[in-house]
This record gives sequence, structure tokens and C-alpha cells, in this order.
Amino acid sequence: MKIRKTKPEKLIPTTDGSGMKRRSFVRLLGGGLFVFFNSWTFPDLFGGTPEQGRSLPKDYNAFLRIAEDGTVTCYTGKIEMGQGIITSLAQMMADELNVQFEKVKMVLGDTDLCPWDQGTWGSLSTRSFGPNMRAAAAEARGVLFSLASDKLGVPVTQLEVKEGIITDTKNTSNSVSYAELTKGQKIEKYLDVKPAVEDFTKFTYVGKSYNHADAILKVTGEAKYTGDLKLPGMVFARILRPPSHGAKLKSVDYSAAEKITGIKVIRDGDLIAVLHEDRERADQAIVKIEAEYSFNEMPVNDKTIFEWMLKADSGSNEIRSGGNLETGIKLSEKIIESEFLDPYLAHTAIETHSALAHLDGDKMTVWASTQSPFGLQEAIAGELGFKLEKVRVITPFVGGGFGGKGAAQQGIEAARLAKLAGKPVMLIWTRDEEFFYDTFHPAGVIKIKSGMDKNGAIKLWDYAIYYGGTRGSETIYDVPNVKATHYRQNRNAPAVHPFGTGAWRAPNANSNTFAREVQIDIMAAEAGIDPLEFRLKNLKDEKMIACLKAVADKFGYVAGKIPGGRGIGIACGTDAGTWVAHMAEVKVDKSTGNVEVVRIVCAQDMGLCVNPEGATIQMEGCITMGLGYTFTEELLFEGGNIKNRSFDSYEIPHFSSLPKIETLILDRKDQAPQGGGEPAIIAVGAVIDNAIFDATGARLYRMPMTPERVLEALKKV
Repeated sequence: MKIRKTKPEKLIPTTDGSGMKRRSFVRLLGGGLFVFFNSWTFPDLFGGTPEQGRSLPKDYNAFLRIAEDGTVTCYTGKIEMGQGIITSLAQMMADELNVQFEKVKMVLGDTDLCPWDQGTWGSLSTRSFGPNMRAAAAEARGVLFSLASDKLGVPVTQLEVKEGIITDTKNTSNSVSYAELTKGQKIEKYLDVKPAVEDFTKFTYVGKSYNHADAILKVTGEAKYTGDLKLPGMVFARILRPPSHGAKLKSVDYSAAEKITGIKVIRDGDLIAVLHEDRERADQAIVKIEAEYSFNEMPVNDKTIFEWMLKADSGSNEIRSGGNLETGIKLSEKIIESEFLDPYLAHTAIETHSALAHLDGDKMTVWASTQSPFGLQEAIAGELGFKLEKVRVITPFVGGGFGGKGAAQQGIEAARLAKLAGKPVMLIWTRDEEFFYDTFHPAGVIKIKSGMDKNGAIKLWDYAIYYGGTRGSETIYDVPNVKATHYRQNRNAPAVHPFGTGAWRAPNANSNTFAREVQIDIMAAEAGIDPLEFRLKNLKDEKMIACLKAVADKFGYVAGKIPGGRGIGIACGTDAGTWVAHMAEVKVDKSTGNVEVVRIVCAQDMGLCVNPEGATIQMEGCITMGLGYTFTEELLFEGGNIKNRSFDSYEIPHFSSLPKIETLILDRKDQAPQGGGEPAIIAVGAVIDNAIFDATGARLYRMPMTPERVLEALKKV
């Protein structure tokens, strides 16, 4: 295990109000080799708008700098929010260039310095940006070999590199370092012939465990998040918020707030804010504002939302089909119909949405806790009427996102206020605001009609999703007659969700895996077949089979029919290109409905694992977060009024209540790396539900599985 303390390079905003011009960029980079990779989507760092718009390149296109001292800087539009790419991408870069890991520095999430990126979500950093970055590094290595060939007077084929030193294989004293090749030079070169990326068998750093490079900074408090930043003349803002999403401002009186010394009130349409250099004064002032609202609430709440969805004006979309459902019905000896209910969930990141905005001349710079710096840049430019190159977004460390910081309302608000106030504005949402404006995981209903023959072979799978997402809805089992339908709001029909919804860690794969894997468990019980045997019997996916066998082996699983009174559950699924399988052991107090999770084991096939330590941390975090949606997390609301807006009423898992967590990452070094930030969360609800059934014979169809709902299910046994 190795620990490396590192800081992202300091990002220097321009102070003359202009975009970052070529000469300024060169001065920022210093001497050294700068290799860029041309394509029709090359982002213009030096002012102006790209001719063909912003999109991922058709060819490999990334940025890296090799400085005079041999330091390698990698630029990525991705951001670091605890998932560990500040370490794993550096491992990949070090191996591709054959430099020391400690020599690689990362610059992340700066729209002036980094190539365009769609955002940090979907577990895409390693499996999507990674290959592009590796290809770019391979090209850079090719440039360096070409330069070394000229300098050493030997052909490229006679050269090798180790730790940034290129050596003549026939005369080891004839060598040159990357630093010597780039000293005092500024070289731009595009290679028409793409060198091959490094073979995995030659990796030095990839596949080895490293603690997160920012770990020491974070545990010591040295790491800087948006809310930690300060600028001369900066003021804090608090914004007047409505009491409900169904409320509209009618009148407002802020005269009392203006009486507080130093308070400035800004109004721009419905945006009303108080500013003060002292955050506490701004907090005092905002509550002095008297506002009157009209209300147009949707007649729905957390208890009636599912019936509301099923009765809504919906359109349908067949997302997959095969065989014929009528044939499946005829071939089935047993048919089982189930309905699963999934509530709204908040993201509950520890860091609330924050932004610091500063208008310097005609250039707006915004530091923001966002998962999409370039998306926020576009939104601010559109809101303020600025050209894109006149808006710069910089993302420091982000204190958790889980999909909730894809939209960045606070960044737009801070930019508007900074423009109006003529001074830097810091906006840090309160926990109440964080819950109120969250883009919640959408509630939904899933209906399944499945059938099997007398031997336990699945013949029918009719799957319907109402208003939830479709990610993770794949059948995964070998079923000849299958259909999946998605029901959603018809165009111009009344809204179904009373507030904003969006991505929530492995968006809806949790819900769909829960429904599918519980339904499979129900079928196994009805067939009188061990639930692991039932799954293996109906699977052809070799990777899923391998994961199930691996988790069973690590768990020490002994086959048996369910319910068997042991409290053991099984569940599996796929997400972000990764296969996962879980086993869990629970104890259920039948008098109180309380469930104690004793142990969870998770096996994962994620292809080449770049950083096993980082991947393990992600798996453990996923399982911990999954226990939240399984047992306690649920949004309570009446119309557009969010009722639980703090951690005293919206409970997330406590470390003291966590079970023993064991993880296993299958050795797949010869395969492409896949996503690791989300897959292990998808089957947590299902594996616990199935374990509760094995312990008690009680089946739950709704999350979270609170003690009250467990007791209700026990009454039906």
C-alpha cells in the first residue's frame, strides 16, 4: 500500500478581463513539451468559439504537458469528488508514458485549461476518458522517441524508455531524459500515425493499490472546497426561497433586512438576495424578509404518488422484446405477478451546492461544486448573454455528488449576483436549500409478470416501468419470451413529478435490479429450487455466472431451499460495464421489525482494475449508501412541499450500524477497464429483501424496508 500526497496544480484566473490567450497559456505552462492532438472538435483555449461546436473528438484528443523537470501534467474536464480519479488516471498516465507515478500531476475541471467533457457521472472517467488519455500519452511517447532518435543518432526501434529516460538498447550509456529533450523548448506536434498503447503485461503502476492521492489533504483539512475559497471584497449571499415548489411570489417587503448594517438587497425579477461580507449577518437578514405567495399545489404526496403515477396520462415505449408473450404464457406452469414501489430519494452529499463568482472586466469566473463544469459554463453564458469564452468555470474538490451536482443552479445564481453586485459573491446553500432544490431520484412503479415451466426454466418475462428510469432493466436471464415497456408522461400532459428529478448513483439501476432480483427469488421459492441454483440454471452470461460462483465461494454458501430460516440472500446485476453479485446475512427481530445486517459479500468483474484499493473503497461506499435506500431513505412531501429537509428527519446510514463488508474483484487484467463508482450499489436492496424472506418468509415490495413495513409483511406470512 502506498500513499502519495499531492495537490492539483494551482489554476490561475486571468485578471485583465480577456480570455486566456496563447501567450498567457504558454507562460502558465512554462518551458517544456506541450503535445496536442488535433481534431475537428479541438477546444479553443485561446478565445473564440469552436467552429464545429462542443463534443467529444472523433479522434483521440487530450492534453498533457511534460515540463523541463520531467513533471507530467494531465488535463481532464472530469472532476474529483471522492471517487479517486486523481489517483487512478495518474497511474494510467504514468504507465503509458513510462514515468514515475509521483511525476504525474492532475488538473481537473477547468474550462479554460481542460478539454471539453460532458460531465463526471455514469462511471465513465476510467472507461471513457481513460482510453482517450492513454492514446494521447502514447502519441506523446512517440513524439519523445522521435526527438530522442534525432538526438542520440539511433533509430526509434533501437530505443526503450524507463522512468522517463530513453536509452539506446545497444549502448546504455547513450541516453536522454524527457526533461532534457524538452528543456527550454516549446514543441507542438501532431502524429498522423497512432502508436499502440502500452501492453497490460508491462504495467508498473496500473493494477497496484494506492491510497487516494488527496487523502492526506482531506483528512488534515488542507484540501480546499468551493466554500473554503476567499477573494478580496467577497460578500456572502442568501437568497429568498419559496416554501414549496408549488408557490409563486406575490409580494415582498425587505425593508427590515435593509436596516441591518452593511446589508445590501438585490432584486432581479424573482431573484431576491441579501449580501454581506459576514455570512452570519446575511443569515440574519434573510429571515427578516416578509414574502407572500400564491400556491398551485399538485394533489399528491408520498403516500399517494404510486396510484397517481398509474392513473397519469402516460405514453408507452417498448424498450425491448423477444419471442411472444402469449407463447410464454402457454409454456409456463406457474405465472407470478408482482408490483414494486420505489420512493423519491435525496442525494445527501455532505458538501452542499456552493459557488464563488467574480466578474473581472468582461470575464466571469465561477468556482463551483459541480459535476459538469462545461455544462455550467454554457448555462452561465446563456443566462448572462456572455460569449462562451468569457465564462470560466473552475471546480475545486467536490464533497460528494452522486448525480445531484450535475445541474448547478447555485453557479448561475452566484454569477447573476456577482454581475449585479459588482463584487465577488460566495453562495453556499444551507442544508434546507440542498434538500429543497435537490434533483431527486424519481419515484416509480415496476410491474412484472413472469412464468416458468415445471423444471424451473423461465419462459415469460413481461416487465413494465412507470415513471422510473430504464437503466438496469435488462432481463439478464435467458428468457425466450420477453417484453419491457416504459410508461412516461405524454407530451403536453400534466406533470407527474411535483418537483425536479434526476440521476441518483446508478440511476434507477437500483430500482430495476431490486424488482428483477426479488422476482427471481420469488420464482426460485415457488419452484422449490435453491436461489443460487435457480439463477445459474437460467443464465447464459458467463461473466454473471462467474461472479455468482465467486461470491458464493467467498461467502461460504451452502445450498438450500428458501425460506430456510437462515437469513441469507442472493442478488446480482450489471451496471456501467461491470458485473456484480451479492450475498448477505441478516437477523430479523419479529417483535419489532428491526433488521440487523450481519454480513455482505460482493464480487465484481470490472475488467482491468486500475487501482484495487480505490475500487474496494468504491464498493464499500456503494454498499453503505445502498443500505440507506434499503432501510431509511425516503422523501416525505405534500404537493411541492418537501417535509424532511435535514438529517434529523432524512436518515442516512450510520457507521456504527454497518455490517461486515467483504469484497472481491475478479482478475481480468487482459480486458478493458469498466466503471467502478456505481455497480456495487445496485443489488443491495434486493439482496437484503431476499435475506429477510429467507429468515422469515415475509416478502417486501417497497423500499425503504422500515420496521413498520417489515412488521406489516410478517402479518401476511
